[in-house]
Amino acid sequence: MASCRPCNKSVFLMVMAVMLLMGAFTDVVQGYSRLRPQDCKARCTYRCSATSHRKPCMFFCHKCCTTCLCVPPGTYGNKQTCPCYNNWKTQEGRPKCP
Repeated sequence: MASCRPCNKSVFLMVMAVMLLMGAFTDVVQGYSRLRPQDCKARCTYRCSATSHRKPCMFFCHKCCTTCLCVPPGTYGNKQTCPCYNNWKTQEGRPKCP
């Protein structure tokens, strides 16, 4: 009976490559959910770049980012990619995070 050790190694390497690609893709889909607190300023600067209310946007975005370690991609919307960011509400029930 012939053993196929090179085949096993090839299959293992292909599986590992797919897992790495899936991990990278998942980070993009989840709005960069594994941010470090020092990454928040850059992400919030972009997130708030299209608003005319820049100062409050930056304040709340930074607060939300440091708590949730996630900022949705883009300048508006896409909050579903960051559940913590999306579900944090004010006392009035409105979204806290921009």
